[in-house]
Amino acid sequence: MIAGPAAADAVARARRLPDLQVGLHLVVIEGAPALAQADIAGLLDAAGRFPSDQLRLGLRYFFRPAIRRPLASEIRAQFAAFAATGLPLAHADAHKHMHLHPTVGSLLIEAAREYGVRRVRVPAEPPSVLRALGDKPGWGARALYRWSRLLRGQIRRAGLQTTDHCFGLAWTGQMTAARVRRLLAHLPPGSSEIYFHPATGSDETLRALMPRYDHPAELAALLDPEVRRLASTRSAAIR
Repeated sequence: MIAGPAAADAVARARRLPDLQVGLHLVVIEGAPALAQADIAGLLDAAGRFPSDQLRLGLRYFFRPAIRRPLASEIRAQFAAFAATGLPLAHADAHKHMHLHPTVGSLLIEAAREYGVRRVRVPAEPPSVLRALGDKPGWGARALYRWSRLLRGQIRRAGLQTTDHCFGLAWTGQMTAARVRRLLAHLPPGSSEIYFHPATGSDETLRALMPRYDHPAELAALLDPEVRRLASTRSAAIR
């Protein structure tokens, strides 16, 4: 979130870790813009932020062509702001997976190509794997998985890359070490991404935004020796 309040701190930390691959988490919902409010006023709420109503935003982005130009400008501005940090831009995705929206997805891909990004996340979590792990994906999860094919097609036609699978949706905020160990034993063929929301703790603001997220447990999962061993073993097995 390049326009977020902690962006400068995140950039400083990333510069101290030259082997860390950093991506852009595009914000076109529930967050601060990179451009001045006057330039994209039609996209923002009274507080000068992108609203949080995902359904209403999706309809506006699709059915109101007049707001697509400022939306494209904002998306390019966020890519430009990241480029200005001097950090290599390894990949891109969007907050709350808003790039699954065909308009946002196409604009993100266009900007990604302009700024030399080769990889874009497709949040496609196979329901069959969740069922094998004892979960029961509802119709929403199944529909989302099918809908993700649209974004995958956009990415491939643009000559960009993505993984075959992505995990962290159904258990978002609750990716504990025990769950990740089980998941690593059931990964499907192909390449997989597993994403987390780790933190050493949660302050009042973070708890308000993500009340059901256990950030320290997700950090512990990333540091768990058995998780690291299983991930390394699985990675070596598919090379």
